[in-house]
Order: sequence, then structure tokens, then C-alpha cells
Amino acid sequence: MTDEDEAAFDEFLAGRGSSLLRTAILVCGATRHDAEDLVQHALEKVYRHWPRIRRDNPEAYARKVVVNAAISKARRRRVIQEITFARPPDTAAASPDLDLRDALIRELRRLPPKMRAVLVLRYWEDQSEAATAALLGCSTGTVKSQAARGLARIRERMNVVEGAFR
Repeated sequence: MTDEDEAAFDEFLAGRGSSLLRTAILVCGATRHDAEDLVQHALEKVYRHWPRIRRDNPEAYARKVVVNAAISKARRRRVIQEITFARPPDTAAASPDLDLRDALIRELRRLPPKMRAVLVLRYWEDQSEAATAALLGCSTGTVKSQAARGLARIRERMNVVEGAFR
């Protein structure tokens, strides 16, 4: 890689590393340590292909790698190597109802990996149905049905009225 590529990658890492970590924490449904492993895996791939993907959309590429790795890990339960961050990730904003947030995250962890990935990308990452489908390699119809089923399961388990999560 050229010095320009290295500098651009460092800038990408500084600007998007925290966002990728938040996505990984929500998608993998496990510990922060496991999420950091997923991000490390994604950043390794981004770094290896940086000259090619730099001008396209490296964040989408990295997010797709994180989501795919989380789904694969859930299927195979394989271990991914660890990295350290140059600077700690941003802290999450305070939520007015922490108990509800914790209950929601517990329910997310109970969902199958692909369904969880759909809900995280659609509602936490605010991706469109088309973008979520592209990241997961499925149709928009699959995204719609997985989102509807996932939300229905969570609502049923939490006994929450329909409009509470909108």
C-alpha cells in the first residue's frame, strides 16, 4: 500500500471503528470481546483490499464482513483472532429507559443470527431494506419478512404494545 492509502485507512479506522464495533456487539449477540474479534476480522479484510475498495464504500464492505462473520460464527462457533484499537471506541449515548434497552438486547440475543442481523441493520444502523438485503446477500422480501417475524417475536416475549418500538 502507498503512504496515501495507509493514511486513508487510518482515517477510516478512526472515523468508523466505533460504529463497526457497535454493529458487531448488536449483531453477534454475545460479549464485547467477541464483537471486537469480528471487527478485527473485518478490518483485516478491509486493509488487505483497501486500494481496491477505498474509492467505493469501505464502510459498507466492512459492515458486510462483520455481519457475515457473525452469522458464520454462530453457525460454526469458530474463534477469530484478537486486535487492539489505537483509541477506545466512543461510548454509547445514555438511554432514558435502561431496563427496557437491556430487555430488548436480551431478546435480540435469543433470535437466530440472520434475523438478529436484519433487525440490527434495519433499526439500529438505520439501513434501508435494499441496503440490508445487499449486505446480507438476500432479497428485500427476505429482509421484510425476517424483520416482521423478529419484531413479532420480541413484542410477544416482552408483552409490549405494537407501537412501542416505532
